[in-house]
Amino acid sequence: MSKRKVVIIGAAGRDFHNFNTFFRDNPDYEVLAFTATQIPNIEGRMYPPELAGELYPNGIPIKPEEELEELISANSVDVAVFAYSDLPHEEVMHLASRVNAAGADYWLMGLKSTQIKSSKPLISICATRTGCGKSQTTRKVCNTLRSLGKKVAVIRHPMPYGDLVAQRVQKYETLEDMDRHKCTIEEREEYEPHIREGNILFAGVDYRDILRAAEEVADVVVWDGGNNDTPFYKADLNIVVADPHRAGHELTYHPGEANIRMADVIIINKMDSAKSDQIAILEENIKMANPDARVIPADSEIKVDDPSVIRGKKVVVVEDGPTLTHGEMRYGAGYIAAQRNGAGEIVDPRPFLQGDLKTTFEKYSHLENVVPAMGYGEGQIADLEATIKAVDAEGVVVGTPIDLSLVLNIDKPHTRVYYDLVERGDLTVDTVVRELFQ
Repeated sequence: MSKRKVVIIGAAGRDFHNFNTFFRDNPDYEVLAFTATQIPNIEGRMYPPELAGELYPNGIPIKPEEELEELISANSVDVAVFAYSDLPHEEVMHLASRVNAAGADYWLMGLKSTQIKSSKPLISICATRTGCGKSQTTRKVCNTLRSLGKKVAVIRHPMPYGDLVAQRVQKYETLEDMDRHKCTIEEREEYEPHIREGNILFAGVDYRDILRAAEEVADVVVWDGGNNDTPFYKADLNIVVADPHRAGHELTYHPGEANIRMADVIIINKMDSAKSDQIAILEENIKMANPDARVIPADSEIKVDDPSVIRGKKVVVVEDGPTLTHGEMRYGAGYIAAQRNGAGEIVDPRPFLQGDLKTTFEKYSHLENVVPAMGYGEGQIADLEATIKAVDAEGVVVGTPIDLSLVLNIDKPHTRVYYDLVERGDLTVDTVVRELFQ
């Protein structure tokens, strides 16, 4: 029997994981290419032979998603595997139509084919959309585990935007480790809060090897999911965070709907800044999709370290990048903090955009009054710094969860915004975590 020819449609994350767990050593399939989208400048690379395995001595090319139909028709591809996240169901099926029209089967791979079992207890934190509050939930889970005397290793969803061989298994214990691994702003946004909390963090490309490394140093492994993807590992406790600001998306986005349907515990976050009708829609959808899930109502408590930078001033707000871009939020914690702390004016940054940020605003046309902290490479970081410098503002509200001044020069007074999960009722994260070890 001849091998079935495969293209994996991805964005430098789930696509690599699906390949590593199902296709890498599978003699029944030949993966001809990955396609890439969603993340800037990740196409045109090669999935290296050191990671691809013995069946792929020359590695596997990574092509732009725009070339999908050409790849299928030119190579008589049998199967195209969809393998990235945070897309509305309609777009997922548009891709299916493109694939089917070009002549190939269209696959959505399930957990049985791709999940890995840990030898240690494992808690998974995922979400319905990007920017729901997974990281603050993960930090809270880790705090409880440490209070129980457990050694904790956090494994973060992949963001391998650099040298894939060097990034095969990454371990972070200090802020200097982020410099050593040449982290982008997007990576720092996820890694820095964990490091400051004292959590040992792992990430990279090969999540079987990453899990084994984490198991060597930890009593409990915590999966900190990203981009509303489904967990790479089998969980003993599956927590999913939902955002009422995007009520309805929990049933209309992939694979966020899968997450909500298989959750043990669902956290309705940001209730303090959401409208009552949004919360009601989300609650009703949870009851319909997963009536057996335990639901934790919660607020995202926002604090700033220097309110005087905001009060009565003209300020520009810089927010977490992915939350605003493919997460489709119009604002984040920084904008809310600016409003609550009496900003005189929140400046529209669009007349001052520099370089690649202009392209970002063209692509994500819902953006208006905030700047996404785009930083997938040195060029974008330079454009972000130049934009902040150009904006006619007296201060900068930094809503991204990192100390942005460690990455770029901010030439105006600035204040950081912090946000923590605060549960509203008797059922808490601490409660459900402790139950796991009773």
